[in-house]
Amino acid sequence: MIQSNDLYEKEAWINNFKKELIAINGNKKGKKAFQDFESIIDYLMLAPVERAVIDIKGIQQAINNQLAVQFEPFEPTDPYIYLNIYSLDSAVDLSDSLAILQSMGLKVFIEKPKSLLLNEQCIWIHRYQAKPEQNIQINLTKNLANYFEELYIKCWRNHYAIDTFNQLLFCNNLNAQEIQLFRAYAAYAKQIQVTYSAQYFAETLLENPKPTALLVQLFNRRFELDSDSSETEYLESEFNKQLNDVASLDHDTILKVLFELIMATVRTNYFQDKPNEHEVMSFKLESNLIQDIPKPTPEFEIYVYCKRFEGIHLRGGKVARGGLRWSNRQEDFRTEILGLMKAQMVKNAVIAPTGSKGGFICKLLNKVQTRDQQMQEVEQCYRLYIDSLLNITDNLVHTKVIHPEQTKILDGEDPYLVVAADKGTSTYSDVANEIAQRHQFWLDDAFASGGSVGYDHKKMGITARGAWESVKRHFRVLGINSQTEEFTVIGIGDMSGDVFGNGMLLSKKIKLVAAFNHLQIFIDPTPDAEKTFKERQRLFKLPSSNWSDFNAELISHGGGVFNRSSKQIVLTPEIQQLLNITEDKLSPNAVIRAILKSKADLLWNGGIGTYIKSEAETQLDAQDKANDNLRVNANELNVKMIAEGGNLGATQAARIEFSLLGGDIYTDAIDNSAGVDCSDHEVNIKILLQHVMLDKKLNSHQRNDLLVSMTDEVAELTLINNFRQTQIIDMIFSQSAQQSYEDSRFISHLEEAGILSRKLEQLPTDSELKERLSNQKQGLTKPEISVLLSYSKLIFKRALIEADNFDNNCFDQILIEYFPKPLQQQYKEYILNHTLKKNIMATMVSNQLINQLGIGFGYKMKEETGANIAQIVKAYLSVIQIFNFNEIWQDIENIKSINEALKTQCLLSMTSVLQRSISWILRTYPNHFEIDQFVERFSSPVSELKECLSCVLSGEPLDDFNQYTELLSKNEIPQDVTQKFLPAIFLSASFDITEISLSLNNNVNDTARLFYAVSDKLDLEWIKNHISNLSKGNHWHQLAISSMRNEVHRHHKKITYVLLKNTKSTNHQHQALDQWEGLNQFAINRYQSKITELKTIRELDYAMLVVAVNEVRILLQQLSAEEHY
Repeated sequence: MIQSNDLYEKEAWINNFKKELIAINGNKKGKKAFQDFESIIDYLMLAPVERAVIDIKGIQQAINNQLAVQFEPFEPTDPYIYLNIYSLDSAVDLSDSLAILQSMGLKVFIEKPKSLLLNEQCIWIHRYQAKPEQNIQINLTKNLANYFEELYIKCWRNHYAIDTFNQLLFCNNLNAQEIQLFRAYAAYAKQIQVTYSAQYFAETLLENPKPTALLVQLFNRRFELDSDSSETEYLESEFNKQLNDVASLDHDTILKVLFELIMATVRTNYFQDKPNEHEVMSFKLESNLIQDIPKPTPEFEIYVYCKRFEGIHLRGGKVARGGLRWSNRQEDFRTEILGLMKAQMVKNAVIAPTGSKGGFICKLLNKVQTRDQQMQEVEQCYRLYIDSLLNITDNLVHTKVIHPEQTKILDGEDPYLVVAADKGTSTYSDVANEIAQRHQFWLDDAFASGGSVGYDHKKMGITARGAWESVKRHFRVLGINSQTEEFTVIGIGDMSGDVFGNGMLLSKKIKLVAAFNHLQIFIDPTPDAEKTFKERQRLFKLPSSNWSDFNAELISHGGGVFNRSSKQIVLTPEIQQLLNITEDKLSPNAVIRAILKSKADLLWNGGIGTYIKSEAETQLDAQDKANDNLRVNANELNVKMIAEGGNLGATQAARIEFSLLGGDIYTDAIDNSAGVDCSDHEVNIKILLQHVMLDKKLNSHQRNDLLVSMTDEVAELTLINNFRQTQIIDMIFSQSAQQSYEDSRFISHLEEAGILSRKLEQLPTDSELKERLSNQKQGLTKPEISVLLSYSKLIFKRALIEADNFDNNCFDQILIEYFPKPLQQQYKEYILNHTLKKNIMATMVSNQLINQLGIGFGYKMKEETGANIAQIVKAYLSVIQIFNFNEIWQDIENIKSINEALKTQCLLSMTSVLQRSISWILRTYPNHFEIDQFVERFSSPVSELKECLSCVLSGEPLDDFNQYTELLSKNEIPQDVTQKFLPAIFLSASFDITEISLSLNNNVNDTARLFYAVSDKLDLEWIKNHISNLSKGNHWHQLAISSMRNEVHRHHKKITYVLLKNTKSTNHQHQALDQWEGLNQFAINRYQSKITELKTIRELDYAMLVVAVNEVRILLQQLSAEEHY
């Protein structure tokens, strides 16, 4: 009877079970499900039908997804929670499961695992009984079970962290994605140096559920596509009210930080439906909306977060470019990238985009065993990082901006995202372009420059060649030709490296006496330049070469290659002499320090790391902990010059210290700018040719061939910037003591305008500059000038981009000249319609103008004339066209036979004429003028004047002209250059002469003769020179000097004009001065008596020269009052 009852109950259970399966799945699928699970029916019957159905669902999910989790409904009176976990093939590791559950705030009491064999598959069922920790208050909602299951699986799959944030599930009823949102913002807060830990962020959210809930709602309303902005405003108000009830100051601060980060976020991939198996979140933030964010502040940044990696991309503006690096600074990678972004912004002064920089860290590298596995992980993280950047970036389709799908846009259109290779990502450009092409991103393979279809920087040697322009100039200053005379070098790097390897092959006269990389130390005390050059060539071509591959037979006596892993290095007498040390043995680190301090002509930095700091700096200031044991102070160096092919080889304070001690150095941004310059040309050329290809005028194969054919010209276009930047720095440096006051004013202006920070840029204060001038007779150093040069270009570039009508036709030729000649000839119409037309033109103009006129010129002109930068540029372009200055400037640059000092003198003479002529235009035409009309008005008269200048000059200008002629002749300057150059530098008065001539319809040369005769008669040149030599003690002195000079110019012009106008016969204009003198003998004698008296005074002051200017004015008044004679 018992057996019969059991059989009945079994049949009844089975029938009910079938009915449940059919009710849930439908008739056909329900019956199929019963058949599938019939083999484990005995196990299922141990529980009620309802429980068995739950198990079936869990088992099915586990078969499909490896793991399934069920959070069983529970009664409020039951203190326990019941959990079921189903896994395929193997049991869930108890310790892993406990860690996940404990992170949610659960204490597990019972775990009952059971394995079942189902259709030859092993299924594990784990039943847990758990209880919340005392501080956990579970809010039972209809979504809680789903939220729990989702969070557990994401943690088990290693997509989410196992930490305190997971308690937000039960305490705040947040889902897994919302929990990850707070985890991401807390991680970002750490990167912007918020002092609170992630743990404290989690605890704050747990203890303040109402503000936490409002933060979630605020984020959702800001970025849900159908949300209303009024809801956001309400939530902001409610959140601020809730903060009043927060007792803890720390909690209040943390909640405000989270609120601030949400409000600074302008885009996110949070609501995108794209498959995202790695749970990567990306946020675009307007950095200046975040209070107390570390300076300098990017315009935008994208932060990417997931458990596997984190990344940041910082941009100085909407059109920005820079490299992406794999960073090993897990705790503060944003700090590293921010410093590099700042440097990139300075470096990018020579290219169209401003600076950007990106970087990512890989957080699971400790899970992999081999180097190959590590690099695979790095590449996978890089792929996810690039994908996440593009997911929230606009696209451009046939000039129309397309926003990312399912993304709320709270900023404007922003389609320009360009990247480049950097440390740890040098081989990934093709990877980045592949991802860009998958996104159908408008830049295609211009997205990441330097790929397999582009300009290979190492093959071109472009970065090293750019830095070598600095080297050649340093040597020219010393009167040495680095290409024909031998010199000694110590180096950082090895021959397999792009910058070091290429650099050490740029002169056959290099005598490399010592170098080191991360593995080995190379020492060659007395190298044979010719033989070692050939050996370095061999090593450069040898894949992955190291110093140990150097032929030992070619190393001079006493030298060798030593491993940095050795305990000690035995030092030969030759090494001791080279390094100027007496020790017989030293550790490898001590040997490297000795190398850095050794005597040589050049220190060539082609490696990674910061090896030189100033005496006043700590090791921490260098921000390169890995090289703390190698670093030396700048005042310990014994080289004549440093070239920084690699980034951050010296701190800026170290550069300044080295320069003040007589060393020659610029900055890394100046030295190695050719790489970024070349990449920018590549990107802009590809953008141009993309439009040509869209019009079916070029296919991809033809485009690629064209790119290759232009390699040499792209290099030339790039290297001229390196040449001219170092040239203008040296020109400014030659006058740094005299210009100290103006430079100080310019720095103060930039600081007051919020453009730069003296402290951040290591620029001297006014008092420091005065003290330097007093003690050392020196103004700014070359490293300081380098920084200000870049800022000057950035200011001009930005102002021109923002100016109305800057991209009109008068600038077309400048745009065309940016591109290689084959493109100018074949695709001119495409150049004139380039996507970045305005940016390229602004860059070209800024580079050209600042490379000729130096730092602070725009500020000085604005202060003197009230003109804006666009007006200054128009005046500048007018002058160089009328005077043909660019051609003459290039002629002077190309002369090889003269020393650097004379070349600098010649170029400064041209700069002086440029400055005075631009100032004249801006004062004479203070409102609007057109370049074409101005050039047409003045070109012919000025050309006529140039042809006969030596015939019309008189007095002091004629003496100067003759002396300059003799100087150029003595230095064997080519005659054709002299004939163009000499008239050009004596043309500062040509606009006044032309205006007088045109207004009176008088011959320009006759006008000029009278003009210079008046100057000679009245000693006006003497007066102007002494005004210019007055001490510029403060701002008002500078304005007074400028005002007095301009007043003399005006009086001079007016006197000449009146004399010509009052001359009765056009045939006797040369008699005008004699007639005036005869009629005004008393007044002129009185005037000359005053000037003669002033000439006897050794040092003239302001008051004396004011008297002189006033005397000129009195003469003019008397002349103007006279009748015609």
